[in-house]
Amino acid sequence: METVALIFFVDLKQFLELDDFMAVPSTADWRSIAEGFQERWNFPLCCGALDGKHVQTKAPPNSGSMFHNYKGTFSIVLLAVVDAGYRFRVIDVGGYGRTSDGGILANSTFGQALRAGTLHLPPDQPLPGGEHRGAQPHVFVADEAFPLRRELMRPFPGRFLPLEKRIFNYRLSRARLIVEGAFSILSSQWRLYRRSMELRPEIAEKCVKATCVLHNFLRCLDERGAPAVRGVAPAVVEPLQGLGRVAANNSSREAVLVREKFMAHFSAEGAVSWQPKE
Repeated sequence: METVALIFFVDLKQFLELDDFMAVPSTADWRSIAEGFQERWNFPLCCGALDGKHVQTKAPPNSGSMFHNYKGTFSIVLLAVVDAGYRFRVIDVGGYGRTSDGGILANSTFGQALRAGTLHLPPDQPLPGGEHRGAQPHVFVADEAFPLRRELMRPFPGRFLPLEKRIFNYRLSRARLIVEGAFSILSSQWRLYRRSMELRPEIAEKCVKATCVLHNFLRCLDERGAPAVRGVAPAVVEPLQGLGRVAANNSSREAVLVREKFMAHFSAEGAVSWQPKE
């Protein structure tokens, strides 16, 4: 019944102002998102937290291994950028499950725009109080599955790291967990994520997009103080499957330098009282 309702929603979307709940971000939108991450999660110049999940589906006829992912199930991929308020700002749905260990970011519309520099991010600017470090790019934060890029920060690898690197990883992880929280809310709100979707891939993609838009709508209601949706209670569910490594980490020298500038900032003028001290 839930899936039928979602398909009905998809069919009616021409009558809804969907741009109110998932419009393509403008430069002003990215700047506003960055201000939210600075205020709420103490990560400056951050335009969003990036991650991807496998959404299990029934394998379509004659699809071979196209939808077969690294964990042995059939899936499509949901790649998302989330803002500081747990809202989906960019989603890319439909990558084949078999591309889980390479090519997901590069083949996505978001990944291609990020590489081409066509996301209309705000101009580079100094970190707060860090004018002496020069102007830095606005960035997205992601986990170690993603490559390090000039506009995409990932943690330093390794276990026994110097304090500065551990502080950077802690600050990045704190901001990045927002996207994990958004996926958790999504899978708890919608039962279709708790089992394999018995739908054709193109219909499953529409249902995933619809739930992301409705998720944003409900987040807006929460922020406006509207009454909670009746009959909906948080559920303890298995999390959506994460991605494997999505691209080789062949970082440019510029990307390495940007991460080092953020690292130095977090241990000096950008330090906060609650971060690790030893």
